[in-house]
Amino acid sequence: MMKKAALHNLGCKVNSYETEVMGQKLREKGYEIVPFDSVADVYIVNTCTVTNIADRKSRQLLHRARQKNPEAVVVAVGCYVQTGQEAIRKDDSIDLAIGNNHKGEIAELLEEFLEKRGGGKRRDCVVTDINHTSEYEEMQLERSEEHIRVHVKIQDGCNQFCSYCAIPYARGRVRSRRAEDILTEVRGIAERGFREIVLTGIHISSYGIDLDDEAWKRGESVPMRRGDGLVYRGAGKLVELVELLCQIPGIERIRLGSLEPRIVTEEAVRRLAALPKLCPHFHLSLQSGCDATLKRMNRHYTTGEYYSSVELLRRAFSHPAITTDVIVGFPGETEEEFAETERFLEKVCFYEMHIFRYSKRQGTVAAELQGQVPEDVKAARSDRLFEMERRQSEEFRRTYIGQEVEILTEDTEEIDGKLWRVGHTRDYVKVATEEKEARHSNAMERVRVQGFLTDKMLAAVPAQ
Repeated sequence: MMKKAALHNLGCKVNSYETEVMGQKLREKGYEIVPFDSVADVYIVNTCTVTNIADRKSRQLLHRARQKNPEAVVVAVGCYVQTGQEAIRKDDSIDLAIGNNHKGEIAELLEEFLEKRGGGKRRDCVVTDINHTSEYEEMQLERSEEHIRVHVKIQDGCNQFCSYCAIPYARGRVRSRRAEDILTEVRGIAERGFREIVLTGIHISSYGIDLDDEAWKRGESVPMRRGDGLVYRGAGKLVELVELLCQIPGIERIRLGSLEPRIVTEEAVRRLAALPKLCPHFHLSLQSGCDATLKRMNRHYTTGEYYSSVELLRRAFSHPAITTDVIVGFPGETEEEFAETERFLEKVCFYEMHIFRYSKRQGTVAAELQGQVPEDVKAARSDRLFEMERRQSEEFRRTYIGQEVEILTEDTEEIDGKLWRVGHTRDYVKVATEEKEARHSNAMERVRVQGFLTDKMLAAVPAQ
């Protein structure tokens, strides 16, 4: 009888990619993949540990799985396992714990666990010392639950050590994927009819810092040594990878995940702007518009350097969509410092901002800083930035009214009793045309924007 496995993903796009690969591995071993709220023989939670809240959600899902079927094998995988091993070992709801760099082995580890377990009770924990490994865990995504665009993982780990972040301890140091493996995966994606890919990783701006030039040509990684002094060197290998991907037939759009402003150099921008397939949609991580706050965060740039990167992009690309992340209420953030952030955000004028209230993460430097900001103050500040984001985003979208744009069609939505075909422009603006006849998704269409359909969506008609 076919065993049933249910998977649930928490956290980032890298986790999503890895969850899809784990599902693929289990199917190959004969498992039926079922929804997480179903009764299953195996429950797998790909956990997140970016905040204390993420830890709690991971635990809650694992406990829910145990309650759903007390006889099932409950498997915790990923970042929470990596950083919370003591708590994992004490949690009776977990049968098998698997850390990062072992997700591709999920089927084999599960079968080995079941064989050793027999009919009795058994608990296992498989965790690598992620801070002492230089090996990138190769995975190939051969099918995707996505309908239109596919995320492609190109690297793992982070060397930045921002003072608020536990991810380097959960994911380890930078490990870049071999270029040839990436190209092979993307060729397969193109052959299956996908037109758009998004390059993702824990810190894609560091892609290639663990590769020397000769190793890059051979498609090999250079083993890292503890304390080997790897430094951040800019975007050379990332840009070269994008140039190679642009040569793959069938791929028409390439998006980049979150970028560091420091890699936006004149040379990098010149080369990227020469690639017609690269979407002019850039997520430049900011976190604060105040230099004093950035220093406490251990971010490695100033607001002046950040603004120079934005200006480079705006000179090289026509009306690029620039988005960012902002943390409000970081320890020590005064009203004056927050006002600096507000002024800087107004100066840059983003397409979209992802605004987060600072959440204390145990084990990080920021958790021990003086001047923790009260929750009501964080809430008030975030409300002010949400209003700014709403206004700036509307202003960016409004520039498209009357313009002809190309959209990649995705889904059909019913709005005010009418059916609309929805897609995104190259700079990731959501546009809809009225569905008067059945059409295929995953199609490129030229449309003329007429106005707003909703706050976040523009209405258009087919271009003449």
